[in-house]
Amino acid sequence: MDKEIEKEEHLIEEKQILVKEQRYAGFWLRFWAFLFDLIVLYAINQVLLKPVIQMAGLESLHIITFSAGSILYAISFFAYFALMTKYTGQSLGKMIIGIKVISIDGKPLSWGTVLFREGVGRLIHQIFFFTKFIYIVIAFTPKKQGIHDMIAQTAVIHVEK
Repeated sequence: MDKEIEKEEHLIEEKQILVKEQRYAGFWLRFWAFLFDLIVLYAINQVLLKPVIQMAGLESLHIITFSAGSILYAISFFAYFALMTKYTGQSLGKMIIGIKVISIDGKPLSWGTVLFREGVGRLIHQIFFFTKFIYIVIAFTPKKQGIHDMIAQTAVIHVEK
């Protein structure tokens, strides 16, 4: 039993060492990956969602101050990033740039971590105009983490090709 615990502790230490030795992705790489993702999402929304919204007559339907269409677009935005991050650690933009989201502790990304990072984290950055500029924090932190990364205990690293 003690040997199993020692083995697990050793594996955890090895994973933490590997995480510490990673090359972290900076602001500009992440910016270009995100920009590419926005282009992909725009195309997907125009081809798949917009016709459905128009056929269903949801353009004029408003829920509080949001149109049904804008709510569906927000859901597709969240779903794209959450699903891609959970299953691959990378969005299409991150794949092209060669970067990936990891958990700081070296464990696989959990649903809770991904949902928090992609949901709450992006909400923090999108809710007010000035909070969009908080992303610049990435350029000045040792692990190149945004506020959402720090809270979710994640980082974005270079992927070896």
